[in-house]
Amino acid sequence: MQRAPSPACGHHADGFEPVARTFAEQLARGEEIGAAFSVYQRGVQVVDLWGGVADATSGRAWERDTRIVVFSVTKGFAAMGMHLLAERGTFDWDEPVAKYWPGFGQQGKREISVRTLLNHRAGLPCLDAPLTLKDCIEPARADHVLSALETQAPAWQPGEQQGYHALTFGLYVSELFGRIAGEPLGPFLQRELFQVVGSDARLGTPASEDSRQATLYVPSTRDRLLTLARGALLATGSPETRVTRDLFSRSSVVRRAFTNPSPGPRGLLAYAEVEVRRAALAWASATASADGVARAYLPFASDGRFQEKQLFSKGSLAPVHRRQSWSPRDRLLKKALGWSQGFLKEERQTFSPNPQSFGHAGMGGALGWCDPTAELSIGYVMNRMDAHVRSPRALALCRSLYECEPVYGS
Repeated sequence: MQRAPSPACGHHADGFEPVARTFAEQLARGEEIGAAFSVYQRGVQVVDLWGGVADATSGRAWERDTRIVVFSVTKGFAAMGMHLLAERGTFDWDEPVAKYWPGFGQQGKREISVRTLLNHRAGLPCLDAPLTLKDCIEPARADHVLSALETQAPAWQPGEQQGYHALTFGLYVSELFGRIAGEPLGPFLQRELFQVVGSDARLGTPASEDSRQATLYVPSTRDRLLTLARGALLATGSPETRVTRDLFSRSSVVRRAFTNPSPGPRGLLAYAEVEVRRAALAWASATASADGVARAYLPFASDGRFQEKQLFSKGSLAPVHRRQSWSPRDRLLKKALGWSQGFLKEERQTFSPNPQSFGHAGMGGALGWCDPTAELSIGYVMNRMDAHVRSPRALALCRSLYECEPVYGS
């Protein structure tokens, strides 16, 4: 292993100099406050990089095991939990959700299958009943949240269109998972996956991890408006421009989808608060280090195998390698993308040139990804959130990774 170029810390295997340089340059240019990038190839760690500060006020350094809330990377973890249940034969992807959760079948939802729901085609990206994050984490409000989910009518004919279920995905999947498994998603993932593969990811982060938590830095309103203005001038049809334009429309599905449940006056910073990190909000509240994210994807990059353990039967993950749902312009994210049983499927060259790759990106830039063709497992976390739909920093790291000879020559 070679030492990372300054100002980065860590190491990388021979041949991975291009991605190490990119990471170090992003730190040197001040694009990151603190960040880490971890890659495994064929089960062996080949990139282990970190740098910057976890807290800008105190100057506390970002360490190898520093963790941060990873936003929608959480959805990839939720999908992992569902796949573990499916492997055990506890449900069928193409059976109606209402078979396992009878109350779900109200308001035209009786025929929506588990696959349709997890592939963001159920027409349920928003809720009519107003909710708050506090509603979603307080046990006393559980019945209120459940009623909102069960009585919600689809915004479009289920199965006919695709629209990212930004917040509702986690609410629906958590309830469905609990009814099938008989236990909550967070403890199940910890016992059946994270502990097995040695990942420090947590959905429901305990107090013992608080000392490793980095401070989250969210783009200011001014920065977001500048990003919008820049997109309008340079790329009128950019996803950022289209999404932000719809956010200003009170009646738009985009606005309703991204603002309910409401995070309250602190906005996105609410997701970094202790009570939210403690909760298992399956759309956004997981925390992890970069290495923890990458390790969680190890069996998904290697045909269900981790070391000598076969977590999934051979070939059972093959359906995820294909695009099960695809839209040239997703109704919510306003760009071309797709889904396969809860995992994000991106355009080629976004995170990987190999169409079999999958994972989940998080708002602001965090990324959990795997490429079963090259047997790569990738984790990227940072505390400076990006205002783009897909972080240029994450994209640059992934492009550099595929320029590394052990990857493109594999």
